[in-house]
Amino acid sequence: MSWNVLTSKPSTPARERPAPLYRRGLLTVMCACVALVVGMVAAINLAVPMLAASALHPSASALIWIVDTYVICFACLVIPGGAAGDRFGRKGVLLIGLLLFAAGALLSAVAPNVAVLLAGRAITGVGAAAVLPNTLAILLHAVPADRKAATIATWASMTGIGGVAGNAGGGAVLTSGSWRWLFAAAVPLALLLAALAARIAPVSARHDRRLDPLGTILLVAASVALLVGIVEGPEAGWGSTVVITGFVSAAVLFTVWTLVELKVEHPLLDPRLLRIPALRSACLGMTTVFFGMFALFYVNASFLQYGKGFGVLQTGLGVIPLTLPIIVGARYVGGLSQRIGLDATIALAFLFVGGGLLGLSTTGAHTPYLGYAAWLVVTGIGVTLALPTLSGVIAGSLPASQAGVGTGLQATTREFGSALGVAVIGTILTARFVDALPSDIRAAHDPHTVAQALAATSPPRSADVITAFVSAADAGLQVIGVAVLILGALVVAQSLLSR
Repeated sequence: MSWNVLTSKPSTPARERPAPLYRRGLLTVMCACVALVVGMVAAINLAVPMLAASALHPSASALIWIVDTYVICFACLVIPGGAAGDRFGRKGVLLIGLLLFAAGALLSAVAPNVAVLLAGRAITGVGAAAVLPNTLAILLHAVPADRKAATIATWASMTGIGGVAGNAGGGAVLTSGSWRWLFAAAVPLALLLAALAARIAPVSARHDRRLDPLGTILLVAASVALLVGIVEGPEAGWGSTVVITGFVSAAVLFTVWTLVELKVEHPLLDPRLLRIPALRSACLGMTTVFFGMFALFYVNASFLQYGKGFGVLQTGLGVIPLTLPIIVGARYVGGLSQRIGLDATIALAFLFVGGGLLGLSTTGAHTPYLGYAAWLVVTGIGVTLALPTLSGVIAGSLPASQAGVGTGLQATTREFGSALGVAVIGTILTARFVDALPSDIRAAHDPHTVAQALAATSPPRSADVITAFVSAADAGLQVIGVAVLILGALVVAQSLLSR
């Protein structure tokens, strides 16, 4: 198959082309599934202030884990989810995933403590990992060859739109005043989509591909160990035993995982695939884009509520300018790539994403919202350029028989980037917020979250707490913006050197 399905015609031999099984409404249902599982990644950020002030009394690190438990299960299991679809049937695995998603959301909604909430988030993440890769695999099997490029572009755009839809929809649900309704609302949505998918999704051929349970366990363990090191640093101390153990364990486990994957007959993800320069650079690029975008979602939810005094619905709607370029411009990205080249398109994408994040870091609590929205549009232009371009490169680098694994690879890079973005920005926020607090508040109450600080201080000192948080948010966005620009430069350089 041609290496870039966005800028060239499909070259799949006729005998490998799937039968034209496209059905009315299939694209809509599959995109709705994508929006649901991706939207949950974003929507939970809106609930962070509510959770921080709730009867659960989570610590600063627990808040990050409530967000990231779902994301890390999603990221690490999405390739096994795609492989399971290849082997056992993509439609069946998709339906099981939607049912698990509903069960996990229900458990989260009724959780009496943080431990049960984390268990519910993990189950929901497992379900999401089974859903996402099989949506695109089903679509690529069902649509005719001349629709594949447009289908990939639409599906890829939904991963961005889903994040914004999660913000807007989550904001509407959270106006009820309880974070529990956010999870409760996801249950009927997942069940409805399962019913629709059962009715209209076609059954695709199965491939005799063995699963890799050892590789899966090692990847999950390594990823969790890495996040432990990042998330626990501000509270436990960067030289603490738990943090050092986390980083060392991550390094060892990732190394063991690589060695295991090189030896097994059917690896979860063959590290040799990353020898393909286009695939390697596109994976890094996708990770970087979602690293920046979901770090922004995490900051945006608290910044608009604490810094600008927005209600939760206003906060959810406040990020909509980010999605306007995605809605309007996604269809034109393929033509732009043909006109100026892939490398130039990707370079522009990172310039807009990184520049937009740096611009957002200059908008303090007193900046008019229109100024904030303008920088969201700039960031959205970058996301619009990146998503279909990088998705097309990844999808076109693997044979049709590995469609599920290829889609899983895309999802892994996106969700792992999201998890890292939340972990890094959350860590920076906690550390810089504590440092920026007036010394008397810090000494008397030792707060690590805005909710803790506001609860412990008198109303006249609330302004000092908010000022400290806004300063920390600006610093976090600056770090993320610079990181996106540096990593983007590496992606483009790698692509140019591989020519």
